[in-house]
Amino acid sequence: MSTASTEDRTPILLVTDEMEVGGTQRQIVNLALGLDRRVFEVTVAYFRNPSILIDELRAAGIRVVEVAKRGRVDPFFVLQLAKLIREGRFAVVHAFAFSGELWAAAARCLIAPSRRPALITSVRGVYEWYRPWQWRVKRWVSRGSWRVVANSRAGAEYACRRLGLPHGAIDVIYNGVTLPAAQEAAAVRDETGCGAQSVMALFVGRLIDHKNLPVLLRAMALLRDELPPLKLAIAGDGPLRQDTERQIAQLQLSDSVRMLGERDDVPRLLAAADFLVLPSYREGLSNALLEAMHAGKPSVASAVGGNVELIEPGLTGLLFRSDDERDLAGAMRSLALDPGLRARIGAAAREAAQQRFSVAAMVREFELRYRQCVAEKASAARDLQPSAERRHAR
Repeated sequence: MSTASTEDRTPILLVTDEMEVGGTQRQIVNLALGLDRRVFEVTVAYFRNPSILIDELRAAGIRVVEVAKRGRVDPFFVLQLAKLIREGRFAVVHAFAFSGELWAAAARCLIAPSRRPALITSVRGVYEWYRPWQWRVKRWVSRGSWRVVANSRAGAEYACRRLGLPHGAIDVIYNGVTLPAAQEAAAVRDETGCGAQSVMALFVGRLIDHKNLPVLLRAMALLRDELPPLKLAIAGDGPLRQDTERQIAQLQLSDSVRMLGERDDVPRLLAAADFLVLPSYREGLSNALLEAMHAGKPSVASAVGGNVELIEPGLTGLLFRSDDERDLAGAMRSLALDPGLRARIGAAAREAAQQRFSVAAMVREFELRYRQCVAEKASAARDLQPSAERRHAR
């Protein structure tokens, strides 16, 4: 089927602060690649930290624009972002992350009201760490948004309370993931040093505070002598890498924990792993957890945020009390000692993920919101026409 001309398509701008490898950025890529190009013309704009995700977008023919931001407050940057939005004649600007939302909303204010695109903003976690001034900014941004979309029910309900919005005012669209088939499990286990005879636990994510790697390492220390075949592979990088390596040495875990660094082969790692561990203090809707479910792997996750919406305890995964290494160690012990339990939970997790959390389902929901915004914007423009102009239009 032929692609529609540019004039026939609805121009959409996806905006975020940074494009390093992370959960939100991966969802932006999934959305950009999944939108129907016969209907939508998508552009991705970011401010800093490019990564392999930019290459992936460009290779697929997606226009990507870096709007360079220098310093916390950069008036020239805001003018450039407004110029991009104005010249692109975007019907919808869909902004992600606090900084991306703030500056997209500010740039939009510099555009004539008749040419302003509809703004969609995001809630991608439970933001307990926000300071009062951040909630004031979020409230201002949200009030100027045509839609606010959360990726978990927990995040939506928390944001509604903090923003003074009625229950249900924030839409919920769950993340979607697609996991390609991956083989070479034995080779991957050799590469990671886990070996064919070990039980391999896997962590995937940024090495940042809220992922709470320390509790996972403390749990591994409790299990080290009891379950010597248990190995932990940590896939990811970030500002806490040195702290993590230091804790591994202090707990004498060098023989049982492998630091893999940032990886672009998560499907291969999941194929090799026996189960995933997600020890976060807080989560929106974890891509790593969804990917493990799609791969048919059981997970152990902290009972926080969107994790409790993904995991039905004992059926599609195991939950533990946040920051409780003994509870985490108990859950890991259960999976490490029982291959049958791993198989049953993995199969149920795959079925749940395929039914509820596909990229196609996520993209369909966002396409619907974009169409709604465009229709509402057109209706509002008609209502603003003077009565004589409306009569002439008829």
